Amino acid sequence: MTRALIPSPIVATIDFAADGARHGFLRLPYSRDDSAWGSVMIPITVIRNGSGPTALLTGGNHGDEYEGPIALFDLARTLDPATVSGTVIIVPALNYPAFRAATRTSPIDKVNLNRAFPGAPDGTVTQKIADYVQRALLPMADLVLDFHSGGRTLDFLPFCAAHLLPNPEQEARAFAAVEAFAAPFSVRMLEIDNVGMFDTAAEEMGKVFVTTELGGGGTARAATVAIAKRGTRNVLAHLGILSGEAEPAPEPTRWLDMPSGDCFVLSEDEGLMEPMVDLGGAVAAGDVVARIHPVTRAGLAPVELRARLDGLLVARHFPGLVKAGDCAAVVAVAL
Repeated sequence: MTRALIPSPIVATIDFAADGARHGFLRLPYSRDDSAWGSVMIPITVIRNGSGPTALLTGGNHGDEYEGPIALFDLARTLDPATVSGTVIIVPALNYPAFRAATRTSPIDKVNLNRAFPGAPDGTVTQKIADYVQRALLPMADLVLDFHSGGRTLDFLPFCAAHLLPNPEQEARAFAAVEAFAAPFSVRMLEIDNVGMFDTAAEEMGKVFVTTELGGGGTARAATVAIAKRGTRNVLAHLGILSGEAEPAPEPTRWLDMPSGDCFVLSEDEGLMEPMVDLGGAVAAGDVVARIHPVTRAGLAPVELRARLDGLLVARHFPGLVKAGDCAAVVAVAL
């Protein structure tokens, strides 16, 4: 039987078409040692008021990234249906098992949800979640806002981003939504590995897809949470779903570009990373952005990692120890 003919095992406990605010679950049956007929219960809220666009808002795609879940759990509780024209679908912790475990990948199957699309209705738990999003949620959405942060292994300047796309009209709508989000930085983003991503799945369906990187280190800060909350409402206002004016940022957003793989500074060695430039610092091609100190014995010289283009340091590895193949730093170019 082909994938398209196999129904999803996930059942929504709420009605997507009814007006008002409804809070429920995406219930995914999951038989396990401590619950033979158990389920993974993924919280979902749908707020609808008449006709209009539909926004799909997701956090917790990776379970150790927190600005999105904080902003979206708060929005699900506070968004008044009377201020809405259209539909807002809120899934604050999309990869719910990973969110509860505070891990990037699911503790059940070790699968990274953001590399699992289009998923499989008869696959692992994570693949079943991806399949439901692909076949049930994405077709309803006009715009997707998927929150990310650096998790436990990266730290970012707070930015909102979209991708360069083959369709100029779709690309323009995505970057207009990024600008409306009004993060401190706005990025024309290049993915180092886009196979199986939620982003790619949505964009291939013609959806406007917007994402963020709002900090990292496996925690959240008051400033980055505020950016997430303000940006979410701004995007909804931009789309015409939320009444009222967008809230301006304290400072105009600064646009950055990631033009090529030269943005990524990868370590070929393991050891202790010494940052030579802080986040937001200016660098020139050839500048040392980090040094990797060998830790197997004292007296060995560090390996220098150098920027390959001029720009700003927008991301760095977190915390201090790196392994061969880790991304140590990311440089973006000011527009």
